Amino acid sequence: MAELDPLKDPALKGPGILESLRRGFLGKRRELDCIQLEVTSVCAGRCTYCPHTTMSESWHSRHMSDAVYASLWPLILASERVHLQGWGEPLLHPRFFDFVALARRADCQVSSTTCGLKMDADIARRLARCGMDMLAFSLVGTDAASNDSGRVGVPFERVCAAIRMVRNAVRDEGYSALDVHLAYLLLADRVEAVAALPRLMEELDVSTAVVSSLDYIADEDHSPLAFAPHERQKIARARQVLQTAAQDAAASGRSIVFALPGPRAVADAGGCRENVRRSLYVDAEGALSPCVYLNVPDGVENPRRRIFGNALANNPLEVWRQADFAAFREGLVCNRPDRGCLVCPKRFELVGGGSRD
Repeated sequence: MAELDPLKDPALKGPGILESLRRGFLGKRRELDCIQLEVTSVCAGRCTYCPHTTMSESWHSRHMSDAVYASLWPLILASERVHLQGWGEPLLHPRFFDFVALARRADCQVSSTTCGLKMDADIARRLARCGMDMLAFSLVGTDAASNDSGRVGVPFERVCAAIRMVRNAVRDEGYSALDVHLAYLLLADRVEAVAALPRLMEELDVSTAVVSSLDYIADEDHSPLAFAPHERQKIARARQVLQTAAQDAAASGRSIVFALPGPRAVADAGGCRENVRRSLYVDAEGALSPCVYLNVPDGVENPRRRIFGNALANNPLEVWRQADFAAFREGLVCNRPDRGCLVCPKRFELVGGGSRD
């Protein structure tokens, strides 16, 4: 398979010298903090809480094409970070490392989130060498008992082995800037497992764990696993466990950052923890949405779906700037959210936890 080579396509030029100087010496900020690109919606896991599982009969599985990714070039040039992950396992895409290379050509930071199933020694070495600065591994527990019941087909020990492969590859390369994180999903029926998170981070030599809750409920039967803003006692207990874990992690020079809903909508990051003022989501077919939760590839009519254009039809940066997309963002900032966002927990989340510094 031929590589995507930006050097051979005059339309895919990186930032010029003057732009690089402005960014490096004057601290000039790009228009977007991050774009999240769904390189694939294909996944081998069968996590019980994921729409990929609950909506398996109508799920739209596809890889992002070269044409779609190339069409995103204006958007990539305008973003500080490219995060290669959506509703699937990004390492299953045969072009994953080509996509990383093209984003690095644009002088972007590049990150991704993986379940680890695809990992082997060769992929670990390529990850250590490719120029990515962050790779997160997803978990819902701190041992097999707390993790495996929810993550069918993604065993805890397999994820841990994948993390060790990458850590070893980073060590062996000697120069890699790749930082390994945990993307930890806190489910309400296994809160106590979080107490062991600092120990697990130390065992795996992981610097940071970002703990989130179940923000997209694909099946109402899974509602008890989430944290609704009105469930104050439930949230208070989780916050207590997380704060203790964050303090324990900080004592060993590591960081646990978490977010749980507060009692009312907050204005932080434009009234949404997804930072929609300076980020957006692009699905595998090029459709542009404010965030991953507003464009689930479930193949059915979804009243929450919000798509403002497609990169194959229009310059994606111009789509981002157009009036209706800007009005959507302004509504969140002014606490007049679109109806698709009214009950989203991301509007209520407060950040806690500690820094390694």
